[in-house]
Amino acid sequence: MRLPPCSRRQGCHNQRSATPADLPRFPPTANTVVHCLRPFRNTDPPYLAEIWRSQPPQRSLLQPISAPMLELGVFSKIHFDRAGLIVATQDDVPVGFVHAGFGPNEQLTALDTTLGTTYMLMLRGGHEDPALADQLLAASEEFLRSRGAKVLYVGGINPMNSFYLGLYGGSEIPGVLESNKLLQETCIKRGYRETGQIPILQCDLKKFRTPMSRQVRQLRRSVRAEEVCDPAATSWWEACVWGSMQRDRFQLLDHSENRVVATASFWDIQPLSASWGVCTSGLFDLYVEPDWRRRGAASYLLNEAFIQLRSRGVGTIEAQTMATNEAAIAFYDKLGFVEVDRGRVFRKDSSSHNGSA
Repeated sequence: MRLPPCSRRQGCHNQRSATPADLPRFPPTANTVVHCLRPFRNTDPPYLAEIWRSQPPQRSLLQPISAPMLELGVFSKIHFDRAGLIVATQDDVPVGFVHAGFGPNEQLTALDTTLGTTYMLMLRGGHEDPALADQLLAASEEFLRSRGAKVLYVGGINPMNSFYLGLYGGSEIPGVLESNKLLQETCIKRGYRETGQIPILQCDLKKFRTPMSRQVRQLRRSVRAEEVCDPAATSWWEACVWGSMQRDRFQLLDHSENRVVATASFWDIQPLSASWGVCTSGLFDLYVEPDWRRRGAASYLLNEAFIQLRSRGVGTIEAQTMATNEAAIAFYDKLGFVEVDRGRVFRKDSSSHNGSA
């Protein structure tokens, strides 16, 4: 699952660290609490983890979280920019934060700052102030524009998906979770429009049954399935996104030509899946060569993969796709997947400001 194609400017911009003067100023009004916005500091992680732990229960939000978990999923990434993580404080105590960033260029070799997204926005429980959420999202937009962003998104989604894996969403980052009403309302207020929905689907492997058909029997004679453990990254961006994750790739090889004709990639969704109490594997990439499509290759490959994963104690498979991809929805439904959650993607042009379309 990834964003629809849109125009990009190739290449990467040199990044610099922002100073407090770079952040937008919001003058206080009567009878309002004054919040200060500043860039991330190395002393912030315990406070940000505390803000995260104060969130209401959500199936796709890891709880409880700790500073080391945020380090693994966010701060340790080679392309993490402290200027893009903006912290709101009250009396010098963090009460909220917003995190903005970018995706890769077309070659997957560097950042492309023409497309930017707000990955995350959270307010401490008890400080759910819509005005503060608006200020933080405005600060995120200002940071993205200052680096050259022409299109703004809210919610991580492939290919802008390198942060918060294993902490939020599931098998992939699904935009803004449907349960996050505060952020959705703030997006609409600031002129974003919803451009897509992402159903989060799960399959109970205890109920999964191997499909048997004439087509499957024919495939058994022409292909073989094999597993590649911990496959090497094929690009800089793939290493940024998946380098610290435990991954497995299953593939089908054509007997006659000994070439790979289909692949399915999985990872263990840790530590988020541990909070579900069920060993879960996330399907994040499924590809079939054009000349092998509509021949049952995807179903056969996933069947072989599911059997292997189930033998290792995996109880659930999770996958995501765009709600408009009717073929994929029907395919997963046939395999026994059911929707357990949903995310939404919001977008606006960089030139659009609060209240404009």
